[in-house]
Amino acid sequence: MIRNILIMVHPTRKDAAEFAAKLPKPLNDAGFSVFTNREGSVPGAKISTGSEDFEVALVLGGDGTILRGAEFLRGQSVPILGINMGSVGFLAEVINPHLDSLIEALVKKNYSSEPRLVLKYHIERESKLVDSGWALNEVTIVRTNTQMVELFVQIDNRPLSRWGCDGVICATPTGSTAYAFSAGGPVLWPEVDAIVLLPLAAHALFSKPMVISPNSTVAIDVESASAEISADGMRKFDLRMGDRILISRDPEKVLLSHIDESVFTDRLVAKFQLPIEGWRGERA
Repeated sequence: MIRNILIMVHPTRKDAAEFAAKLPKPLNDAGFSVFTNREGSVPGAKISTGSEDFEVALVLGGDGTILRGAEFLRGQSVPILGINMGSVGFLAEVINPHLDSLIEALVKKNYSSEPRLVLKYHIERESKLVDSGWALNEVTIVRTNTQMVELFVQIDNRPLSRWGCDGVICATPTGSTAYAFSAGGPVLWPEVDAIVLLPLAAHALFSKPMVISPNSTVAIDVESASAEISADGMRKFDLRMGDRILISRDPEKVLLSHIDESVFTDRLVAKFQLPIEGWRGERA
């Protein structure tokens, strides 16, 4: 039985390319048919048409490469196993794996997957749908010039506030350690079912980050001449006065996988080098 595996590689990282070059032969020997999304990125791999039934996707890079992998696999429930060739990343959890151990884990399916909440958005202009999209990390609406953008925010058809601000972030728990974290938002553990709503540099008395129900719908009306929406920093669309953006939970989820038993608290401590000296451990 042929087992299909997709390998995606960071386009400019030499270490990712070198590791990728070592994978096809042992995977082929183990019964896998190896595909990649970009010609020349994995020597000997077939180019995916997007119609293959993949057992797993192996992504070599940082969080940005994982996000591109999730975009490529949109609409398919394929586990994504990230090999961290980046720096401060939370999505690619496997660091410097031994080749034989990685191949064994793939052959024996010794990895587990976490379903991650995804956001969807629709943009209405004069009561017509003009764009839509999704995000694993965050949807942001930001200013496009030196002036603040005026945004009117509503939750579940009830007004929340008008903000003159640099923008607004709607983040998933996965995205709470990305842009939202840098902007002062709370860290959410991946299994928490919630959405983070966070104004950016709002000129307002109330401009605190909020954690809202994953079943809520956030509506944002643009009351300035222009703005821009961005999903995961990749999918962008120019907004203008009168546009309405509706953001809510997407029915699809992204499956992020890991080989070892993964504890988010430990990853948080490691990534941010949190001071834990003097911790006494378990009491007898």
